[in-house]
Amino acid sequence: MSISQNLAQIQQQIESLSAQFQRENVRLLAVSKTKPVSAIEEAIQAGQKAFGENYVQEGVEKIAYFNQQADLEWHFIGPLQSNKTKLVAAHFDWIQTVDRLKIAQRLSEQRPAGKAPLNVLIQINISDEASKSGIAPEEMLPLAKEIALLPNLKLRGLMAIPKPEHEPAQQKIALGKMQQLFNRLQTEFEGIDTLSMGMSDDMAAAIECGSTMVRIGTAVFGARDYGVKAE
Repeated sequence: MSISQNLAQIQQQIESLSAQFQRENVRLLAVSKTKPVSAIEEAIQAGQKAFGENYVQEGVEKIAYFNQQADLEWHFIGPLQSNKTKLVAAHFDWIQTVDRLKIAQRLSEQRPAGKAPLNVLIQINISDEASKSGIAPEEMLPLAKEIALLPNLKLRGLMAIPKPEHEPAQQKIALGKMQQLFNRLQTEFEGIDTLSMGMSDDMAAAIECGSTMVRIGTAVFGARDYGVKAE
């Protein structure tokens, strides 16, 4: 199927699941890492506006290519090193992977004057995996309080990449914990509206557990070629 057909099918699934679990405004983030601009152009023509990139330089180049289209929304969804914060602060609209205060401070300091505040999600390592970025759940509120004080950032919510599980019941253990954390964050801060969790294999369970944004890549664009990637 074409990218436009893939997007239509995924949107239909999101709408069906949203109705089933009584959820509203679940957004699709098309994960375009390693994909050429031609594929993104096809997605844009099909109505997709929000794209996720994992590699800073690759993302910056794509943003520059599409800079005439002001209605697009670019999310950085990969781990971020301190020496790359300036590029993310200057070019992206969102970062979903903030997991330490130093990174948040640099992003705020380096956000260009005149640009809207950078939208921020705190990444939670909800399955406590050594191989993954993110903070422990108990560190969420202290970090959120610090981020909320930074002038050029806007705290919007949480992001997680739970450990892969095949059974929905198992998926919902970690996803349900994220829902609880998100609800708690909403009681403490204004403007918390985004819970980014759920990919192709756990999208249904994620929406059931309150996800407001699912991150889908291969099901939109097809298999990735990791032979060409830019850090």
